[in-house]
Amino acid sequence: MKKHNFSAGPSILPQEVLLKASQAVVDYNNSGLSLIEISHRSKDFVDIMENARALALELLGLEGKGYKALFLQGGASTQFLMVALNLLEKRAGYLNTGTWADKAIKEAAIYDDIYEVASSKSANYNYIPKAYDVPSNYDYLHVTSNNTIFGTQMKSFPKCDIPLVCDMSSDIFSRSIDYSQFDLIYAGAQKNLGPAGTTLVVVKEDILGKVSRKIPSMMNYKMHIDKGSMFNTPPVFAVYTSMLTLEWLKQLGGIKAIEKENEKKASLMYSEIDLNPLFKGFAAKEDRSLMNATFTLENDNLKETFETMLKEGGINGLNGHRSVGGYRASMYNAMPLDSVKALVEIMSELESKA
Repeated sequence: MKKHNFSAGPSILPQEVLLKASQAVVDYNNSGLSLIEISHRSKDFVDIMENARALALELLGLEGKGYKALFLQGGASTQFLMVALNLLEKRAGYLNTGTWADKAIKEAAIYDDIYEVASSKSANYNYIPKAYDVPSNYDYLHVTSNNTIFGTQMKSFPKCDIPLVCDMSSDIFSRSIDYSQFDLIYAGAQKNLGPAGTTLVVVKEDILGKVSRKIPSMMNYKMHIDKGSMFNTPPVFAVYTSMLTLEWLKQLGGIKAIEKENEKKASLMYSEIDLNPLFKGFAAKEDRSLMNATFTLENDNLKETFETMLKEGGINGLNGHRSVGGYRASMYNAMPLDSVKALVEIMSELESKA
């Protein structure tokens, strides 16, 4: 039976990427050696790293604009700390729109004065704050573009005179925006880019080197840039698979092409949520995420029936996070439209049985 993987992460990857990656684990490039056996200092892997970094900048439209792309270890959670270490001198502003934004605030607060410019925490993060001021004397403003747990997404970003930092872990490469408005972007790979184990960081070089504190080498963006993202042994498999995913995206036509597909999937999903009286969306409509649709079943008496139907239909990973409950359909780049259709058909069938 075909499985439809709606997991929030680690998430679905393109089948052709999985096939190429699996072959490389056995025999990379007909070398007789596994990808995970070859030296990370060999030309074969250095070429992989360079290609992955170049593709990231190309697809984001940031080539030749003073940015560097890095593939680092530690997940996006390590970036909560690295951003503050490298950019925070006196004070910084944070937009609190979800669990991961809240954690980023707590990590940065270890070092200095951190201010919430706005928050939707009191409403269990079901919307994105709109009207707030960003003081010009902050070292940077940190935002989270997509909130996986709560199903909200920033549709526009604040104009400010200070560096803008964005956690894009769950929607990078999914929609056409002006990525040059950000001075630093980071994203854990395991949502829309590759397997868990690496984090993409895209940083504008001229914002670095301005803090007075000493930064440990492993946590210093400048060190990783100087070493070509090869300061220490990189996560070889995760970087290679991310490179394959970026090649796949480029062949599809890039971000503009995948955005059209993502909009089709989201439109179909939200139409069913809104039209089917058995379901109710969690996030404010104007802030709904293209990547993660959160919703609840209004009649608990139908829960067992619905979940049996989901299982029989091959629907996997639909349970919502405990912070929200209900269900969450994660529709990342590699999710085919047919999988969303399969879920919507089950939801519609449930209505006919009720």
